[in-house]
This record gives sequence, C-alpha cells and structure tokens, in this order.
Amino acid sequence: SQHAVIFMRPPRPRLCRFEYDLPYEEEIIRNPYSVKCWMRYIEFKQNGTMSILNMIYERALKELPGSYKLWYNYLRERRKQVKGKCIMEPAYEEINNCHERALVFMHKMPRIWLDYCQFLVSQCKITRSRRTFDRALRALPVTQHPRIWPLYLRFARNLPLPETAIRVYLISATNAEEYIDYLRSCGKLDEAAVRLAAVVNDESFVSKEGKSNYQLWHELCDLISQNPDKVNSLNVGAIIRGGLTRFTDQLGKLWCSLADYYIRSGHFEKARDVYEEAILTVVTVRDFTQVFDSYAQFEESMIAAKMETTSELGKDEEEDIDLELRLARFEQLIARRPLLLNSVLLRQNPHNVHEWHKRVKLYEGKPRQIINTYTEAVQTVDPMKATGKPSSLWVSFAKFYEENEQLDDARTIFEKATKVNYKQVDDLAGVWCEYGEMELRHENYEQALRILRKATAIPSKKAEYFDVSEPVQNRVYKSLKVWSMLADLEESMGTFQSTKAVYDRIIDLRIATPQIIINYAMFLEEHNYFEESFKAYERGIALFRWPNVYDIWNTYLTKFIDRYGGKKLERARDLFEQALDGCPAKFAKTIYLLYAKLEEEFGLARHAMAVYERATQAVDNTERHHMFNIYIKRAAEIYGVTYTRAIYQKAIEVLPDEHSRDMCLRFADMESKLGEIDRGRAIYSYCSQICDPRMTATFWQTWKEFEIRHGNEDTIREMLRIKRSVQATYNTQVNFMSSQMMKATTNATISDLAPGQLGLDDMKLLEQQAQQLAAEAEQDKPKLKEKILFVRSVIHPPTHLASFPLSSENPTADQAPYPQSVSEY
Repeated sequence: SQHAVIFMRPPRPRLCRFEYDLPYEEEIIRNPYSVKCWMRYIEFKQNGTMSILNMIYERALKELPGSYKLWYNYLRERRKQVKGKCIMEPAYEEINNCHERALVFMHKMPRIWLDYCQFLVSQCKITRSRRTFDRALRALPVTQHPRIWPLYLRFARNLPLPETAIRVYLISATNAEEYIDYLRSCGKLDEAAVRLAAVVNDESFVSKEGKSNYQLWHELCDLISQNPDKVNSLNVGAIIRGGLTRFTDQLGKLWCSLADYYIRSGHFEKARDVYEEAILTVVTVRDFTQVFDSYAQFEESMIAAKMETTSELGKDEEEDIDLELRLARFEQLIARRPLLLNSVLLRQNPHNVHEWHKRVKLYEGKPRQIINTYTEAVQTVDPMKATGKPSSLWVSFAKFYEENEQLDDARTIFEKATKVNYKQVDDLAGVWCEYGEMELRHENYEQALRILRKATAIPSKKAEYFDVSEPVQNRVYKSLKVWSMLADLEESMGTFQSTKAVYDRIIDLRIATPQIIINYAMFLEEHNYFEESFKAYERGIALFRWPNVYDIWNTYLTKFIDRYGGKKLERARDLFEQALDGCPAKFAKTIYLLYAKLEEEFGLARHAMAVYERATQAVDNTERHHMFNIYIKRAAEIYGVTYTRAIYQKAIEVLPDEHSRDMCLRFADMESKLGEIDRGRAIYSYCSQICDPRMTATFWQTWKEFEIRHGNEDTIREMLRIKRSVQATYNTQVNFMSSQMMKATTNATISDLAPGQLGLDDMKLLEQQAQQLAAEAEQDKPKLKEKILFVRSVIHPPTHLASFPLSSENPTADQAPYPQSVSEY
C-alpha cells in the first residue's frame, strides 16, 4: 500500500466564466471590427475584475485603435480605478502612459486632451502639465482652443509662479478682465493699470462681465489714484482729465479721484488746487456736494495731522502760524459754501433771475461786489431765455444806487433798462412805473409825469399789444399798467383837462377796464361834470359785455337816480330797460330791485309791482324764493295783505317743493289770521300732496295744531285720513320702496313680505310690499254712514268770501281727498 499510486482527482477547471463569455467571444471572432460587439462584451464584464476588464479594452483597442468611444471609456475607467489612491503609486504612471498611447491616435480630440491635462494637474506635475497644455494647443485647431484655455488659465493662476501665469495670459489674450484681476491680485499694479487703460481706450471692447465703459474707467481711476507709488507707467493727471471731458455726468467722482492721487503722492498743494478748480467748474449740485465734502474732509485731516505733529514736537512759533493759517483757510472754505453753491446753480442756468438775486443777498454789506454782481447779471441774462422777470434785476440795481443816495446813477440804470428788449410788455411797463415811483419818492413830481408821458407816447411804428414780432418798446404804449399810474398822477398833480385827456386816450386805445371807466366817471362827478360822467358810463357800456359790464351798470344807475331822482323818470326807465336787455339771470336781481325802488319812490305803484313780477321770472332759480319774499312784502305794504293771494298762488306753482311748502305755510297762516279758516284748511290740504309724512313732520304738526285751534273731530279725522293716503302714495315710489326694503331686511325676512315667493325678483317683492301697505291704508279708513262736511269755524268769514263752496256742495272725503290746485278754493 505504501508503493501504491494514489490517483487524486484533479480540481475541476473554473470554466463557468468562459461558458458565459463564450457567446461574446464568438461574436467578436465573427466581427472583430465592430465597436458595438466590443462594447456589449465590456458592458457584460463591467462587474468583473479590473485586470480582465482592462485586458478586454486592450484587445479591443488593438483591433480598433482609432475608436474614440473605446479610448474615452477605457481612459475614464482607468482613472476611476486609481481614484482615492496616493499619487505616488505606479498605477498613475501606467494611466499616464495609456493617455500618451491614446493621443497617438486621438490627438485631434479636445476631450482626451482635457481629461489628460486635468489628470496631470491632479497629480501636481506642474512642468509636465504645462507642457501637455502646450502640446494640446499645438495639436488642436484654433477653433478648439477656447475649450483648453479656461482649464489652462485656472491651472496657471493656482501656480506659485506669477511669471509663468503672466506668460500664459499673454499667450491666451482671451479674457483681458481676468488677466487684469490676476495682475492686481499678485501685486503687478503697474502692468494692471496699463492693461486696464488699453481696455478703456478700445472702443470695440465688450466686457464679458457686463461692465460699462464708465465702470472700467472708474476702476482705472481708483487703481491709479490709490496706488501712486506703484503705478509709474501712466500719466495719471492726463488720464483722469480725459475722463472729465468724456464722462460729464460723473465729474464729482473723477475730480475726487484726481485729488486723492495727489494727496496719496504727498502733493497737498496740487490736491488743493484740484479741489479749487473742481468747485469752480462743476455744474450740478450732486457733483459740487461730493467735491466740497471731500475738500472739507481733506482740510480737516490736514489740520488734525498738523495739530498732532505740533503736540509731539512741542510748540513752535512757525508751527503755530502755519496751524492758524490752516484753520483760517478751513473757516473761509465753510463760509464760501453758499456762494460756491450759488455759482454752481448759475452755471447750470445763467439766465435764472432768482439765483442772481440770491447772489446779491450773499454779498450783503459789500457794495463793490454787489455792483459787480448786478453788472454781470444784466449782461449775462438773456430776457428771451430768462427764468423769472429780468426787469427785476434792473429795478433792484437802480434801487441799490437809490438807497445809497446816487440818484443820477439810478436814473442811468433806469434809462438803460427801458431800452432792453424784454420778452413781455409787462416787464418794460414795470420798469417805467418803478422809474416814476423813484422820482415820486424824492418829490420830483414833474419829472415823474414827464417819465410816464414819455412811456405812453405813441411810437413811430404802432404795433398790437400781443404782436411778439415787434419789440416791446413799440407796444408799451398800450400797457394799462403805465396808463393807470399816469392817470393817478394826473388826478393828483395835473389839471382837469390833462386828466380827462388821459382817460379819453385810454378809452380810445380800447385798453380800459370797468374799474377805469368807473374811476373816470367818479373823477368827472367830483368836478361836477355830471353829464360828462354819464357819457363816460355810456362809453364804458359800449366797450364791454355781460358780465363785465355789470359793475358799470350798477354804478351808473345808482348815480343817475341819486342825481335826478324822479326828474327824468322816463330817461331812467329807458336806462333800466336797456340794462335789463340781455342781462344774465345771475345779475338781474340787483338791477330789478333798483328799478322797483325807483318806481316806488318816484313812479307808480302798479309799475313797481310789474317790475317785481318780471323779477320773479328773470332772476336765477336760486334767488327766486328770496325775490318772491320781497315781492310779497312790498305788495302787502302798498296794497294790503289780500293783494298777496295771487302772488302766493303763483309762488307755490313755480317754486320747487322745498320753497313751495314754506310759501304754503305762510299763505295758510295769513288766511287764518284773516279769519279765512276754510281757505287755510284748503291750502294745507293742497300742500299735503308734496309733504311726505316721514320727511316733513313739521308741516303735519303745524296742520294738526291748526285743526286743534280752529277745527273739530271730523276735520282732524279728515286730516289723518289724508296723511295716510299721502303716505301710501309715497310708498309706491321706487326710490322710497328701495329704502324701505333695506330697512325691512333688519326687521323681517323676505318670506314675511312675500311668503312662498322666494324665487321672485326684487321688483316683484317691492310691488307686493306696496300692495300690502295700500291694503293696510284701505283698512284704516273709517266706515262712515253719512258724508263728512267741512265745518265752519267760530269766526265768521268776511262777506267777500261767501262764495266759497261749503256744506253739501263740497265733495265727500271718499270722492276728493284734497283740491288739485290752490285756485280751486
């Protein structure tokens, strides 16, 4: 048994793998150059070992070395296999060799180059990475370079060698802004400023970050102004001043940048000169505020630094003088601010009259500066473009000389002012009037008259007042302002004839106003030229129409009546008729009252009543009630209260309901005082038609008190029946029904108003409610066995009212509840 050969069963080969792979291997044998067959095989072995997977990729690439799909997937798989491992392991170098082999065939594929370069960068192989980037750029066409440069530049920026990165950026020339940012980050400010200046000067440059040309310019200004010791290749002053002419809407920032450059350079006097130049040239308040605040801050910092230096080194006389000088300079700067700001506003609009006046006030107490300012103002302001009245500058200039008792100089200024071609005639008229007033203040009355006569003299070439094609000197003779002042002066210091001639000339020029006409007539009346004054009124009436002529007519009629009274009654009547012809209703009341007063005092009473009758029809509706009251009062005083019955009747018919109710109450009260109780009751009955019990409780209370005093039980019951009937009438009106419906919603439901009819619309519900209220009113009627007759009062009526229908001839209550008009009684 020892020498027996033991045959051990060999282990079973592991063929299961090959059994599964057999179909793929057979397919590859049949189609060795099919990428799909290899990819299916690789996908099947995706979960296998790395060595087998790599072997299949190598076999496939041996057959198909030019397949981009195989190379890309193979390299990605190999990189995935070393992910997370140390970069010093040999596997990395093997993968690098795979990439090199791939690039033999795939050197025109940018994706392979990008993956390879990124893989080398991750291995921290700087030189090899840089050379690979260079190879990629040489191998790929120019159109594919934009895919390489971002990765290359990011790699270069992360290098600790700025020179290498700068050379890479210089070669790329793709993103100038990124290059400038890199130069600033690594401290190459001079080169960054040069590059930024080139970008700003390139008009065709388009920022990839969306920055405007001004934003790039502003960055350049900040860069060169804040780093004067590091930027030496550029002329900073010339660059910023170029920006001042280019960006006129941002002058404040640019001036401050230029001054900041000199401050940081240590040239403080140059910085101060820049600030002074800036505040004298900026044209907007915003820019001025920026520059002035920066200037003031600069002066404060200089004073603070000087004080700190003085305290450290000890007191010195020269240092104290220098400090005092700086303090005085700062105080002067603060004091100059209002004047400098005013200069800015005048640079904005040199024709702004208000700003020139403000400038003069700033120089208060400095006569020489004031004169220079006025002189500059009148020379600068163009009257055609002026904001405000340019004539006020000339007037103020002359008044300044007048206040300083230099009348000759003031007259010279006024003479020059009258020759200026103003835009408006009123400006020149104001100058002439101020000129005359100055002479009046110094009691040169004759001189004032000569000045105003000269102003109103007819020019050689006449022109219409509103003809803008002619200069104002040819149109001022039609200025009412100058003529009015001349008329006042003539009244005060001239003769009667000269004053009359002035007024006549005003009327002939057709520039008079109603007040001028009235003044002229009053002037003539004061000198006892009554007929002449009436002629003046007539001329004024011919010039104007309603409503402007109202004041003239009112004054004329009043003066005529005061003068002649009833002596020229027919003439007065003609005047009143002429005034009332075409008179608007708004102005008719006063004239009618004057007319009626004339007839009452000097004419006939019946004529006065006729005038009052016409007035009640002619006046405005809002004044008709008042006119009826006056008519009734005057008729009662002249003819007695019985004459007013027809007036009351007409007033009740034509006046609106509100005033008609008042007339009815007064009418009924008058009849009751006369003892005509039945007439009063008929009036109350008629008035009840327009008196809603819910709105006019006062009327019904008055009627009730009347019946208590003069009636009996039957008359009171009749009054209550009429009240219910009127209430039911108002309930059927739509406007009242709608309010009742809204009120009913708080007390009852719709089903209460119309049970079982909830589907009806609102109008049907309102009709049902009205019918219900009418039915209730019908039920409230008393059941009478005989007719209700009007009962006479205890006071017997006058004999002339005996014809009033009474007793059985009256209609019953059921037949006619109340008369249909006042005339029925």
